[in-house]
Amino acid sequence: MKAEAFLADLEVKPAALRALARVIADEKWPVVPGGRLLLTGMGSSWFAADTIARRLRRAGVQAVGELASVEASYPADPSLTVVAITASGTSKETLQILAAHRGISPTIVLTNKPPTATPLADHTMLMHAGEELGGVACRSYTHTLATLLQLEHQLTGGVPDLPKKIELAADAAAALLDTRNTWLPAVRAALAGPHGCWLLAPAERMASALQGALMFREGPRLPADGCETGDWNHVDVYLTKSLDYRALLFAGGRFDADAVQWMRERRSRFVVVGGHVRGAEFEVRYQGDDDPIVALLTEVLIAELVAADSWLHPLTQRPATKR
Repeated sequence: MKAEAFLADLEVKPAALRALARVIADEKWPVVPGGRLLLTGMGSSWFAADTIARRLRRAGVQAVGELASVEASYPADPSLTVVAITASGTSKETLQILAAHRGISPTIVLTNKPPTATPLADHTMLMHAGEELGGVACRSYTHTLATLLQLEHQLTGGVPDLPKKIELAADAAAALLDTRNTWLPAVRAALAGPHGCWLLAPAERMASALQGALMFREGPRLPADGCETGDWNHVDVYLTKSLDYRALLFAGGRFDADAVQWMRERRSRFVVVGGHVRGAEFEVRYQGDDDPIVALLTEVLIAELVAADSWLHPLTQRPATKR
């Protein structure tokens, strides 16, 4: 993995999203309405799968997002369509779950590689994210979300303006990149604690917290973890009492106020993305941050750029590690 190339991959996000917006409406998923769906993958792929499965269930579709590494999931069945997500087309766990359903369940692979890369699936859908030279799944993560949102619209009609939403996300990403010197130094300083940082997001966008934390771990190799905002009050709040706690809060959840109250009372330092919260050390806003689809496709860029800057310009000298 390469830090400079990772940053370059991020800087191409607006153009890649605009290109996707032009073709997304023509992407037709070979899925029969009314059937069950299993969305599966590892890492970033699972973050996206879990998020879209939750959206599909809310619209009445029987859908589950599952880690491909589970010992056992739904048994193979003709009424179950398996959507296996692997940007590289080579994820061992994802290919194994495809093989378990091959010939019985209809199978689809969502990938960033040509169809010949994963012959185990009946059908192939492309992410159209382009090559990620930095070796980190950043654009492919966002494009996975967008392509799965097209699946949601095809089945439910729930995202009729998806191409426009993707365009708005591209505009927001471009603005964040263009203005990064006005917010990135302050955000990075606020999050650069001796114990790492934590990212919080509402359940509907929990993938932003999980993916953002992964970017800190995968690139600059810094301690970071993601949590759902409501659940944070049950599982992570304890750390605010004993650590120099630093947090990035993706705003908009029903339980933001509860988490913020604890952080304020215990003098934790936190940054807010996409909203106004009293006590935040810094707020990052962008056009469209009140739209859940635009936010889902945009907000993780803040964490990605902080991770890239931390990778390129470490604040302290750390022992060299293998990459």
